[in-house]
Amino acid sequence: MAAALASSRCCCSRPSLPPLPTRGRRAVARCALAGGEKRNSFSWKECAISVALSVGLITGAPAFGSSAYASPLEPVIPDVSVLISGPPIKDPGALLRYALPINNKAIREVQKPLEDITDSLKVAGVRALDSVERNVRQASGALRNGRGLILAGLAESKRANGEDLLDKLAVGLDELQRIVEDRNRDAVASKQKELLQYVGTVEEDMVDGFPFEIPEEYSNMPLLKGRAAVDMKVKIKDNPNIEDCVFRIVLDGYNAPVTAGNFLDLVERKFYDGMEIQRADGFVVQTGDPEGPAEGFIDPSTGKIRTIPLEIMVDGDKAPVYGETLEELGRYKAQTKLPFNAFGTMAMAREEFDDNSASSQVFWLLKESELTPSNANILDGRYAVFGYVTENEDYLADVKVGDVIESIQVVSGLDNLVNPSYKIVG
Repeated sequence: MAAALASSRCCCSRPSLPPLPTRGRRAVARCALAGGEKRNSFSWKECAISVALSVGLITGAPAFGSSAYASPLEPVIPDVSVLISGPPIKDPGALLRYALPINNKAIREVQKPLEDITDSLKVAGVRALDSVERNVRQASGALRNGRGLILAGLAESKRANGEDLLDKLAVGLDELQRIVEDRNRDAVASKQKELLQYVGTVEEDMVDGFPFEIPEEYSNMPLLKGRAAVDMKVKIKDNPNIEDCVFRIVLDGYNAPVTAGNFLDLVERKFYDGMEIQRADGFVVQTGDPEGPAEGFIDPSTGKIRTIPLEIMVDGDKAPVYGETLEELGRYKAQTKLPFNAFGTMAMAREEFDDNSASSQVFWLLKESELTPSNANILDGRYAVFGYVTENEDYLADVKVGDVIESIQVVSGLDNLVNPSYKIVG
């Protein structure tokens, strides 16, 4: 198994990305100033952080003799990123709901106050319930007033299921109102989660077919045309408090069909079963480098590593861009549909200077650092996000190098996988 450091280069005349490469070739981290370009005021600090992250945080080797955690330097926000007004969305469920290819204001007006309950509960004691009650009343009113528009937005084949879910949502909102009136703060969060699951399913029932055509050169690859959920069971070693942990991961094929399809196809091949975690440094958890000299999945039908293109869906676009980073395309202020906002954001690792070299190595982002604040993240648009850990994500922080993925099993959505190679003998 390859275990060497990956190469790193940062240009101090513009923001530089800490590379999240596949595990492979060893090289020296370099830092060069491009001639003739004006330096930004934070360029040298940014370059130093980039080298530290690339050598330490990403490869798992301590940088400059320090621990393999983010250096406590002052935050740096690259000028290639843009801050969205308002607080960033960090909840994986909310990110997935907003990433659906729908445009129905009525259901969003139900969704938003239910999500706001999370912030309301940050207030200490039962005083939080006053804010929660306002959230519930707002959501209930939005459902009553917008029910017709919500029903009109459902795909015809899913209308009956959507109507049933809206009935359950209305009953659940009444139950949540009674919970608040009884001042039962402890019961709020679980009921909120239940109601948001109803909302999310209604929104998925609004998607009628697959929203765009896959480019012809990728159309024969395994593709996830929709969403799927998998459970990843990890054996946690040397931790008396945790032995086995199951992480629920939702894969989003609406925004990353090639990337999510590639991963789900490997899951069905049992490619990851029994594989160790190969990097866990407080910044990311990474795995997917198979035994032997190859750094990716060897397709038995070709005898070669199967690679996939970089795939990025931009908010407002109708289809993903392929093969180039948003920076290379000059789209510095574009917002990605699947951002690196959530703890447990899942993405493909690749070689630093080859956008289309991803194969089987995946990583989960654990926390914000100086170069990866939510909504101002230079990983966005450079690495292909294709899912989020939606259950037990906090336990990713307990995963260590050498812990074993016992299994990854598909929970739902396998019927959305087209061109599955795992069914082809050889």
